[in-house]
Amino acid sequence: MTQPPNRPPEGGSYGIPQNPPPQGGFGAPQDPRQATPPPPVQPPATPPQPGYGYPQPQPQQHQPPSGPYQQPGAYPQPGPYGGQPGPYAQQPGQPGPYPQQPGPYAAPHPGYGYPQQPPQFPGAPLPPPGGGSGNPFKGRPALVVGAAVAALLLIGGTVYAVSSGGGDNEPTAGRNQSSGPSSSASVPADAGGGRGGGADPENLNQGRKSGEDRVLWYQQAPDAPGHGADAPGMWITGRAAVKAAYKQVFAYDVAGGSPTWNPISFPQKICAVTPQKTADDKVVVAYMSGVSDSAKCNHIQEIDLDTGKKGWSAQIADGALFDSALAVDLTITGRTLLVARAQSGLAYDVATGKKLWEKQRYGAACFPTAFAGGAKLLSVASCGAGGSDAHDEVQELDPTTGRAKWTKKIPKGWTLARIYSVDPVVLYLTNEDKTRWNVSTLKSDGSLRSQLDVNESFAPRCGWAILNRDLQGCTGAVADASTLYLPTDAKSGPNEIVAISLDTGKEKWRVKSPADESMLPLKTDGTHLIAYVEPSYDTGGQVVSIATAGGSHTAAKLLQNPAGAAQVESGFFSKAIDYVDGRLFLSTTRLTGGTRSKEKLMLAYGK
Repeated sequence: MTQPPNRPPEGGSYGIPQNPPPQGGFGAPQDPRQATPPPPVQPPATPPQPGYGYPQPQPQQHQPPSGPYQQPGAYPQPGPYGGQPGPYAQQPGQPGPYPQQPGPYAAPHPGYGYPQQPPQFPGAPLPPPGGGSGNPFKGRPALVVGAAVAALLLIGGTVYAVSSGGGDNEPTAGRNQSSGPSSSASVPADAGGGRGGGADPENLNQGRKSGEDRVLWYQQAPDAPGHGADAPGMWITGRAAVKAAYKQVFAYDVAGGSPTWNPISFPQKICAVTPQKTADDKVVVAYMSGVSDSAKCNHIQEIDLDTGKKGWSAQIADGALFDSALAVDLTITGRTLLVARAQSGLAYDVATGKKLWEKQRYGAACFPTAFAGGAKLLSVASCGAGGSDAHDEVQELDPTTGRAKWTKKIPKGWTLARIYSVDPVVLYLTNEDKTRWNVSTLKSDGSLRSQLDVNESFAPRCGWAILNRDLQGCTGAVADASTLYLPTDAKSGPNEIVAISLDTGKEKWRVKSPADESMLPLKTDGTHLIAYVEPSYDTGGQVVSIATAGGSHTAAKLLQNPAGAAQVESGFFSKAIDYVDGRLFLSTTRLTGGTRSKEKLMLAYGK
């Protein structure tokens, strides 16, 4: 996939950073160009961290999640497990098949535009070329990322002999610390993120046509600093739609948009959140220790999404040498919260804050550098850094004990950049030196099941991955037990969603977008794939349902968003998207900090 140049990475599951590295593994991320808006006038002071939203820039053919960055074309080269060239023979250095153009989410109005992005992160899925040899882990083209960015990506992963001991690894837990976040459980008269919140404050439903559904509510964003701020995460419960933005967490009634509890304010900016929520609607948010260059993302706070009450909190200490909490990732599997530092992971009981176990250096020199959670808990380690056998490894961990159930070694020269699915396990790999990518699926024992073997350019969307890998920061790559669903990259007009067999890696069927805009897979419900069709300037987006079995795979419309809100809907540069109980929720994953107009935070559609 290819991402547009000089575009900011989308924080939400939809956005991809510009010029992302080549995609590898099982599914290539979408082309960042497509999903990204036009390049902003000024780049943010610091690169936006990957949010819950979009994938990073990807190479053009089997592109990683689409985002603001374009990726180079595919290069026919052997993959990690096979020496056969891929089907897309292009000369390295030549532009990919997809022109760098603003994606469908380009900001149409001043004030909605996204700031320019820093160099794309190599670990982000890129659009790789389709097809290739039938060997597992066959190679596909990937983006070539600048040395400076590559160095950032290696922080916490590339080290020499480092002892796993030393340092105070036990976080200090406490209840409602005085220096922590503040809020009131009572419902405020007006707790909107900014001015003009609530049910359709801008008359977006005015002039609705027959067949169009309606805007349920719309909330504007809180003020952000001039260099911008992250707005990660979006969680929907039966009662509330909850959103983090800069230093606060907001909650709105899912049907009417009125505040369900007072905003929770943190002393410093929010730097990480759990993409998932627990079965009883709890999440964990991390915020910075200060504003200096040495400040760390080491304070975590549990929050009840339905009540706004704060639960346990903790401060994450640094580990051994090079194992810092400068940037952390958070993920939840069952009752286990995993906090990923630079070279280790700390597991807590998400209900009580009790420390369960720690995943540290293992083997000769394997340092855990990233984790992915959800139905399963996966750990990715950097092994033998600086040596002749330097490589990545992926393990499935028992979330209760931390014990490895299986270990899969990734061939030398390949990086596990993204994880499209944890159950089944679908990996996206990149090979920077040879500009290749690969998408591979593993069996329940960690052995290879198949690798992508489709001659196509895909474009899922991924967020930024600068100081960490953000393994699950892609939107648009969806898998069920037998099939992987990926969106193609369309230079113009409608794209397609391709269903790929996880047993063979080959195409099963494909369906074309019902509109002239691209269509992105969101989730499956067991019998149907739910997808979002992007808006145009004068036509609202859609939510459609596609039968996953049988001989007919026509997209059936579930929601048709009103044309009157099309410009606002298309004005999200990077966005998180979810469809729950018949309602579509959109939220930004990055605030630009612009003062020309009030930024939008969340938008909800329904019948």
